[in-house]
Amino acid sequence: MPSLRLALNQIDTTVGDIAGNGDLVVRWTRHAVEQGAHLVAFPEMALTGYPVEDLALRPSFVDASRAALVALAQRLDAEGMGDTAVVVGYLGKSTTASPRLGLPVGSPQNCAAVLHGGKVVTRLAKHHLPNYGVFDEFRYFVPGDTLPVVRLHGVDVALAICEDIWQDGGRVQAARQAEAGLLLVVNASPYEAGKGEERLDLVRRRAAEAGCTLAYVNQVGGQDELVFDGDSVVVDGDGAVLARAPQFEEGCLLLDLELPQATAPVAQGSRFVADGLEILPAVLSEDVLPAPAEPVTAGQAPRLGEEEEIYGALVTGLRAYILKNGFKTALIGLSGGIDSALVAALAVDAIGAENVHCVSMPSAYSSQHSRDDAAELARRTGLHFRTVSIAPMFDAYMSALRLTGLAEENLQSRLRGTLLMAISNQENHLVLAPGNKSELAVGYSTLYGDSVGAYGPIKDVYKSLIFRLAKWRNQAAAERGETPPIPENTILKPPSAELRPGQVDTDSLPDYDLLDAVLTAYIEQDLGRADILAEGFDPAVVDRVIRLVDTAEYKRRQYPPGTKISSKNFGRDRRQPITNRWRESS
Repeated sequence: MPSLRLALNQIDTTVGDIAGNGDLVVRWTRHAVEQGAHLVAFPEMALTGYPVEDLALRPSFVDASRAALVALAQRLDAEGMGDTAVVVGYLGKSTTASPRLGLPVGSPQNCAAVLHGGKVVTRLAKHHLPNYGVFDEFRYFVPGDTLPVVRLHGVDVALAICEDIWQDGGRVQAARQAEAGLLLVVNASPYEAGKGEERLDLVRRRAAEAGCTLAYVNQVGGQDELVFDGDSVVVDGDGAVLARAPQFEEGCLLLDLELPQATAPVAQGSRFVADGLEILPAVLSEDVLPAPAEPVTAGQAPRLGEEEEIYGALVTGLRAYILKNGFKTALIGLSGGIDSALVAALAVDAIGAENVHCVSMPSAYSSQHSRDDAAELARRTGLHFRTVSIAPMFDAYMSALRLTGLAEENLQSRLRGTLLMAISNQENHLVLAPGNKSELAVGYSTLYGDSVGAYGPIKDVYKSLIFRLAKWRNQAAAERGETPPIPENTILKPPSAELRPGQVDTDSLPDYDLLDAVLTAYIEQDLGRADILAEGFDPAVVDRVIRLVDTAEYKRRQYPPGTKISSKNFGRDRRQPITNRWRESS
């Protein structure tokens, strides 16, 4: 059987940085070529970064992407890599009108192309456009209606883009009808907790349906709220995993594949139709390569455990947001509580302790143990730490306003927010907001107070998971012979905002395990009141939680973006109206 050495490059691109992304493609192509690769693949829209959102509607950006693709093909050839087939995603535009969608010629398309010999040999546009969750590609793109099949060293390679394999039919069935030896899928598939195995099951199923080996290359890194976990994989037609790349790591998955030789003669430029798609064959080389004497086998990178995987996603998202937006340092209000402690640990792991600045801002109600816990975390991690009391500021406000109750409590939080932003302006740090998903869901946060910040690293993490992640991080440190970053007292003590004497969170909220279970049913699963009650929850608790969630939408809209790890985060996924009189009946 013919042999192909395949290189799947899961790289970390940046939206809008066409030149920088092009340099990445050249660097990783060179790396693959030096190791003898015949076919090199990069993720979906690697040239532009993904998702480009409304940049897709800017003709100058589309034109820059298309021009960069041609220049990239020429550059690869000029630098001695033209004999290698390179598949790269980019932002293109349609050559025909789409009457069904009412879109004219030249409308944007999510495209990929094969580069070889200094030329763009063939192109394709994504056929299935996702329009759910974080995706709204129907807003931007015209679907493609072709299936390029490239003959490389006697093997027919069919091409597809991400969603093309998440939907039935389309390019998977067309690849089978074209008798392709390899189906290569380029992807920018965002991370969700537990999605890796779902994705692998899908790839296995589609390989069987296509009747050939399937290679799946995915992006890594972060873009605003989205995280991409890599986890590229190659499976054979029987669903056996031949190779699997690490999660959250940029790199090249290199392996030799023995694939069936194409038998049907193909005339250059011939076209025929399969499963509603026009199959466009292109011949790069007919010479068959034998299996090498010492074939490259990639193996399977070990899978991360649940907490380690989520923690890795949070670190990846935070690092990307800070560095890709031109910041070098982060600023956190360190209270001694579990939320700010976990945010600080994430920041240290993301950008290094020397780049993390924390401020303890005690008031008259701040306990000594919380002050001590904040200082102890700083000592354990080596981050920068200072203390600035808000008591004098609080007294000045109170002497002028005579606030009581909730207004008095929230004033403390808002003073801390103002102080953090002042330090940020003076020293150019990026402020991180410590709010978690449980608090955001029910509005247990103060606008312009603890919601202040440019990014919320744990915005999509329920409180019960916060504790698990903190325990895992400490355990991981202990297993490596390092000092656990989070003081044990921070994990064990009852959560409290410490805005009045003796305050604990359970004064205002149900126990977090119970609260998070109800929230998961209402938010992630979109269950109504009756369905939630059918699962055995107390009606009084359910009614209270639903009411709190429904009335807190205006607060959530004003919270900064944060890393998405769940199937339905606040912001990109869950889009509820603020003005809304619908209420679940009780």
